[in-house]
Amino acid sequence: MAVMPSAKGLIPENHPNFIGTYWGVASTPFCAEVVESADACLFAGAIFDELNTAGFSLHVKMQKAVIIQSQSVVIANGPRFGGIQMRDVLKALARRLEYNSTAYNNYSRIHVSEGLPSQCDPKENLKVSILFKNIQNMLSSNTAVIAEAGDSWFNCQKLKLPQGCGYECQINYGSIGWSVGATLGYAQAAPNKRLISCIGDGSFQMTAQDVSTMLRCGQRNIIFLLNNGGYTTEEQFHFGPYNVIKNWNYAALVDAIHNGEGKCWTTKVHCEEELVEAIKTATEDKEECLCFIEVVLHMNDTSKELIQFACRLAARGRPQKP
Repeated sequence: MAVMPSAKGLIPENHPNFIGTYWGVASTPFCAEVVESADACLFAGAIFDELNTAGFSLHVKMQKAVIIQSQSVVIANGPRFGGIQMRDVLKALARRLEYNSTAYNNYSRIHVSEGLPSQCDPKENLKVSILFKNIQNMLSSNTAVIAEAGDSWFNCQKLKLPQGCGYECQINYGSIGWSVGATLGYAQAAPNKRLISCIGDGSFQMTAQDVSTMLRCGQRNIIFLLNNGGYTTEEQFHFGPYNVIKNWNYAALVDAIHNGEGKCWTTKVHCEEELVEAIKTATEDKEECLCFIEVVLHMNDTSKELIQFACRLAARGRPQKP
């Protein structure tokens, strides 16, 4: 079993047959190789747009795919049958399919465990990989992750979700800023979960005012504000001065929104030592507070998946030479 990026969190990642995210050039290591070499693939509810396919970089042959949508089935890129409920198809398949472990056995043979990010020197400027290594250690069945559009997509996809850990991202529209409101809504609907939200600075500038409602509602979310001084994702697609945004003092802004009313704690971190201390404070001493951690990063510090994804989409958008 693999998920496409929009479906992360829908399959328990501790399931013995889970192999990761299938996302073209941004796939989990060894996942794409197994999916694309299989004799047949079953896609349930998949969306094949430019974002869910990482710039149309899937290499699976649709002639060997069965695509099941909510009310239709397409077989081998050919006949389409409508008026069929997905749940009915899946129940019927579950009764008829015979157990076949070939694909998972292939994955087990080629899979090599990922290494940990290199250690930071004392007071060395924080790297994105180090940030998400520490976020991984925060996850439990009592947490949920909100991944903002942009590089947080790719970094959060690589997080290993414990059983019961929630996860939300929004791939289809790529709307920056959605995660601030999504954090507010999720926390209000599931107060037993502590939300961990990863939000870029450009995205936060779109909808920062929703923090006010979080405070009014007494929410205890942990927000990581990734401050790299601009629209880093857009910068990977096309260079331009419009990708550099006016830098805010984000921690001070949230202090101003707080205005001494409600429970709120903010800090700004520049290195791993400060990050570790901030996470310890947020998870132990300030467990009942809304915690806002501004993380200062270099603008060009991105995941390799973002670079690959951006190269694919940028190439498709360039005019062809005559």
